[in-house]
Amino acid sequence: MQQSLVCAQTRLLVVAPHPDDETLGCGILLQQVLAAGGEVCVLLLTDGDNNPWPQRYVERRISIDDAARQRWGARRREEVMHALARLGVPASAVHALGWCDMEITSRLRDEATKSTASMRAVIEAFQPNLVCGPALRDSHPDHGAAHVLCRLTLAGMESAPRLLAYPVHGGDTSDCTLSVGATAEQRQRKLAALGEHRTQMALSRGRMLRLADSPERYMPADGRGGDGRLPWQPSAILQPWLGLLVATPAGVKDWSWPSAPLARGADGTFRLQEREAQPTFVKLHLDWPSPWIFDHWGWWEV
Repeated sequence: MQQSLVCAQTRLLVVAPHPDDETLGCGILLQQVLAAGGEVCVLLLTDGDNNPWPQRYVERRISIDDAARQRWGARRREEVMHALARLGVPASAVHALGWCDMEITSRLRDEATKSTASMRAVIEAFQPNLVCGPALRDSHPDHGAAHVLCRLTLAGMESAPRLLAYPVHGGDTSDCTLSVGATAEQRQRKLAALGEHRTQMALSRGRMLRLADSPERYMPADGRGGDGRLPWQPSAILQPWLGLLVATPAGVKDWSWPSAPLARGADGTFRLQEREAQPTFVKLHLDWPSPWIFDHWGWWEV
C-alpha cells in the first residue's frame, strides 16, 4: 500500500454490505490506520439477516420467518461489534443503516436518491479522505450494488474522497494493483476478529480463513468506463426474459432487454446508446426464482 494512504491524517471509511465484510476486506487496513494515528469509520449497510442456510444449520430449523430473520440480524450485529473491538475499532465508529440483506440491488433500483442521501450523510459527517467499498464485479449482488451506490454518492460531491474497491466473492481481480502487507500480530488480530463472526464460520470456516489469511488487495475505482459496449451477447431465446438495469447519477432505469436503448455492432457486440451522465453502470439480470444467490452476469461500467 502506498505510504501516503496510511498516516496520521488518514480518515478511512469502510463500506460493508454485511457483517464480516469489514474484517475480510479491510481488517488489516483498519488496524494500520489506527496504529498510524488516523481515524476510521465503518458504514454497515445491512445486518446480514437474510442468511438462511447458516441460520438453518446453527439453529437446527427449517422454516425461517420474519421474527427469526430479525433475531439472526441482531446476532450478526452483535458479532460485528465484537469483531471490530478485536481490531481496535471503537463502537462509536460504527454506523449501521439497517437495510434489508439481499435487497441492495432493488433498493438501488427503487430508492436510489434516498439511499445515496443516507450514505452521503455519513460521509459528510465523518469527512473521510479514503473510502474502501466492495468491488463492482464481486459476484454477490449486494456487493456489486453497494459499489454502484458508493460511486453514485461520491459523484454528487464537490470534493470526493479517494475510493478503493476490495474483492470478497470472486470476480475479476486483475485490477487489484494495491495490496496491504501485514505483521504477524496484525494477521492474528484479523483472524481473531473473523472468529467473532461465529454464525458465518459455522458453514464456511475454511473459505473464510483462506480469504482472511490472503493479502488484502484493492483496486482503484477511478471511473475508467468503456466505449459503451457490453460484455454480454445473450441468446435470442433468452432475450425476452432479460432485464437491463442502468444506473447513473441522473437516475436509475430498469429496461426489458428488447426495449433497452441498445445497438448491435458489426462485431456482434451490443452497445448502450444513451450515456448522458457519467459514471454509467449496467446490470444484466434474469428475475427467475433460484436458490443460487450469486450473480451470473453482474455489473459492468460503460
